[in-house]
Amino acid sequence: MFGLEKMLPSSMDPSSLVKMGSDNSNVGAGSIARSEDINLTLAALVAQVLPNGNLVITGHQQVRVNNELRDLQVTGIVRTEDITSANTVDLTQIAEARISYGGQGTMTDVQQPRYGSQLFDVLMPW
Repeated sequence: MFGLEKMLPSSMDPSSLVKMGSDNSNVGAGSIARSEDINLTLAALVAQVLPNGNLVITGHQQVRVNNELRDLQVTGIVRTEDITSANTVDLTQIAEARISYGGQGTMTDVQQPRYGSQLFDVLMPW
């Protein structure tokens, strides 16, 4: 075996010189109970008028609550006949609605795995 047998003592097995392996264990406990209801009126702008008269709208609102920045974005298509006399549109009347709701802050950070843990999961997923 590569001529190592002559250089090693007879009691040593060259096939057991290097052993490689890895082990990963994560033990922890915790819980986060979180509940949110979104009940708001969001101002939106008309971004485009389509050839058929429908309106492409976009709206964005940020609210800071308890050191957490909550971010709501809405885009979609609205028919002019669905706009009420109060100049509002119900969410169910927005076609192709794209709604994004997220946040930045302490609670969002705590719920994400640390960067080192994410790196090890990428490099050694087993």
